[in-house]
Amino acid sequence: MTATAEPEVGKARLRKEDERLVTGRTRWTDNITLPGMLHLAVLRSPLAHARIAEIDTSAAREMPGVIAVFTAKDLDPAREIGLPCAWPVTPDMKHPRRPVLAADKVNFAGEGVAVVAARSAAEAQDALEAIDVEYEDLPVVLDMEAALAEGTTVIHEDLGTNENAVWVFDSGEAGTGGDVQQAITDAEVTVTRRFRQQRLVPAFMEPRATVVDPTGPQLTVWSSTQIPHILRVMTALTLGLPEHKLRVIAPDVGGGFGGKIGVLPEELMTLLVARKLGKPVKWNESRSDCMATAHHGRDQIQDITITATRDGTITGLKVDLLADMGAYLGVVAPGVPLLGAFMFNAIYKIPSYRFACTNVFTNKTITDAYRGAGRPEATFAIERIMDELAVELDMDPLALREKNWIKHEEFPYTTVAGLTYDSGNYEAATERAKQLFDYDGLRREQEARRASNDPVQLGIGISTYTEMCGLAPSRVLGSLAYGAGGWEHAAIRMLPTGKVEVVTGSSAHGQGHETAWSQIVADQLGVPFEDIEVLHGDTQFSPRGMDTYGSRSLTVGGTALVLAAHRVLDKAKPVAAHLLECAVDDIEFAGGKFAVKGTDKSVGIQDVALAVFAAHDLPDGYEANLDSDATFDPDNFSYPHGTHLCATEVDTETGRVSIRSYVCVDDVGKVVNPLIVEGQVHGGLAQGIAQALYEEAVHDESGTLTSGTFADYHLPSAADLPTFVTDRTETPSTTNPLGVKGVGEAGTIASTPAVVNAIVDALRHMGVADVEMPCSPMRVWQAIQGGAR
Repeated sequence: MTATAEPEVGKARLRKEDERLVTGRTRWTDNITLPGMLHLAVLRSPLAHARIAEIDTSAAREMPGVIAVFTAKDLDPAREIGLPCAWPVTPDMKHPRRPVLAADKVNFAGEGVAVVAARSAAEAQDALEAIDVEYEDLPVVLDMEAALAEGTTVIHEDLGTNENAVWVFDSGEAGTGGDVQQAITDAEVTVTRRFRQQRLVPAFMEPRATVVDPTGPQLTVWSSTQIPHILRVMTALTLGLPEHKLRVIAPDVGGGFGGKIGVLPEELMTLLVARKLGKPVKWNESRSDCMATAHHGRDQIQDITITATRDGTITGLKVDLLADMGAYLGVVAPGVPLLGAFMFNAIYKIPSYRFACTNVFTNKTITDAYRGAGRPEATFAIERIMDELAVELDMDPLALREKNWIKHEEFPYTTVAGLTYDSGNYEAATERAKQLFDYDGLRREQEARRASNDPVQLGIGISTYTEMCGLAPSRVLGSLAYGAGGWEHAAIRMLPTGKVEVVTGSSAHGQGHETAWSQIVADQLGVPFEDIEVLHGDTQFSPRGMDTYGSRSLTVGGTALVLAAHRVLDKAKPVAAHLLECAVDDIEFAGGKFAVKGTDKSVGIQDVALAVFAAHDLPDGYEANLDSDATFDPDNFSYPHGTHLCATEVDTETGRVSIRSYVCVDDVGKVVNPLIVEGQVHGGLAQGIAQALYEEAVHDESGTLTSGTFADYHLPSAADLPTFVTDRTETPSTTNPLGVKGVGEAGTIASTPAVVNAIVDALRHMGVADVEMPCSPMRVWQAIQGGAR
């Protein structure tokens, strides 16, 4: 095949991977079956806080098909293992040891206390009922403020407190802005609000699973994970295993959304059992176990104060957070609020800023990163309080935003939080969104409905956002005490027949890497899209990588590919010059061909690959190898932005909310594949709208999750969501040669405040200033009744 002149980047290619994914003709972790494989089932505590008095496993050991039953004391060294946390946000951060199986005490409902290994999954599950555990109840701590109160039960007695860490950023002390307390003292207008970020379940399609084969020269682990490379390192360090004897494979993974970045007790438990029994072992969780014990997201209390002059100029912002860690620490959980700390100022020129976060332990499932990781929480708070400030000032909320946002001619712009935004044009995105939305016409209709006392009121919600993504740079992460770097690695192999293998350290779980990476390499090397195969997710053939999260795959991993491709061309150029009998400096490359300047003499890169393989006629001293790799570590984050506008109709008699219109105009820099971008935006909108209207992980007073099935946890379907009107503006990023910014989390970050602002806007004239999420009909109706009173 020959490459075409039309660039691949920017083309709406159907995804290569969808043929196998959509038809199910692929390999998930639970598809893997090995000879002699055993199955595991975990017995989980029904209590959120209790001492374990006794565990009797004798009856279970006699059940049909059961090979072994283990408790913490049986799985040495499980009793002493503490699962890793890679982000010690402060030097004095409290890090309680999280065991693979609870030994003496359980600290949340669903914590594992025993594991059965049996010949089949059904036999393992049946045997759980024969295990007898005697518990001694302890007081349950669920509320974050109560957890910090004097005299409250301390969950981890050895720590002496339920406070995990306190992290503070003060612009006055950091030298990036003024003193926020002075701004409050001098303020002409001050608005203070409390917002609640409810607990959410990542709810990925494929529940977590792992298979371990201890029978070969290496321990091989298959896992439904986002982080095969990090999992390998963390497992080796935690269990004291030689890393080179550990191979981790992430086969096709059915979604993650941050929910699969953990180093799980079950992954380590499966490995320990497999080594102990000397047989392959599989663990695959049920959906209810997944919802109760896989980590949750969000769960913050946000106290926000904003100050301004009477003409609407913002003068200060003060943020105090409480963040629920759950019973233990997730792998990056303590740092999730820090990712938001740098985004509360958003797109606005705020001269003074203070952020303080207290992380708290409770008797709940742990929290950790969930799509957006800290940035949706920050965007929600600032965009909600901007609406509240607009009401106080009697200003149009869009006019208030425009008065305070960074103008396009002011980029690059260093914010009060110390980040330098490289590029953007908030004016263009907002103007386009207003046109598509008919902002002025909807405002007129809103006034008419209010005047007529229509029982169905119209509300208009705004979210003008930016986010930091492309999680890196390593030096910045190091300054925040993060336990790893932010670089990414890629390699390109030129095969003898001219085909290309691309090896990437970013590990896809639905993002479309195989398609987008093929498009990038096709343009860089001038080879056909169809001639490129993308390999990922196996530490044996992709030994270096930092994996996939934080919208980093394209901006960091894609750039590593570009650098590797340039090195391939650098290696190929001397061979091309030799074959064309000219000097290297006379060679130019375009469209997959090396040509002699000013002539029609050329040779294709695929022909050069065959010549290098044959090695019959190469320059003297030339190493017969075109394969190249590269590592990219950016100097800055990338900063997508956009404007989202939402119109809701609220039935004031029932509290029912309907989204009548939703428009978003995003700027994600250069677009590699418009179809993939559209899919990412739609999926992100679904998750952000779901937080606003539907989803919440609810615990009863004893700490039991009462929304532990999809019958109780409202995961929206297409029928629950509106038709989205999407468009894009484009200001290329200057932090990478592709000019890309990242898109995976943008929809989730922007949409939640747009929807809630619209609901509150519909009811503002009825005395409603807030509705706690999710804005269910009952909560909306109660807010209306409260406003009326």
